[in-house]
Amino acid sequence: MASFSRRHAREVALQALYGTEVGKRSADEMLTELLARDESSEGRGFVRDLVLGTIENEEESDELIAPLLEGWTLERLPTIDRIILRMSAFELNHRKEIDPAVVINEAVELAKKFSTEDSGRYVNGVLGRLLGKVTA
Repeated sequence: MASFSRRHAREVALQALYGTEVGKRSADEMLTELLARDESSEGRGFVRDLVLGTIENEEESDELIAPLLEGWTLERLPTIDRIILRMSAFELNHRKEIDPAVVINEAVELAKKFSTEDSGRYVNGVLGRLLGKVTA
């Protein structure tokens, strides 16, 4: 990757988080493997922050997200959707320098690309409700 793209970085972070959750691999192992292909140090730093921040703040994010799921539980969500929601909750809560509309849009695009047909709309709804809570 010659130029830095946050969208690409979020895709790499999603892959790393998926590998830790489903593959039961360590975050360091996943980051080392995935970032070896990435030449951009700025991109690597963003991916590392996203992955480690999402993992470190998982419990807090789950507490914020769970009441907003409307008839679902975190455990029942598709794995990709759950990871996207956690990653986005971390960004909305802890990366205030990033425009919340961008965080939500990127999450919706990730859900559309990597999850089910309905995931984009669902992720958008949950994050829209979450945004109301974290900015209040």
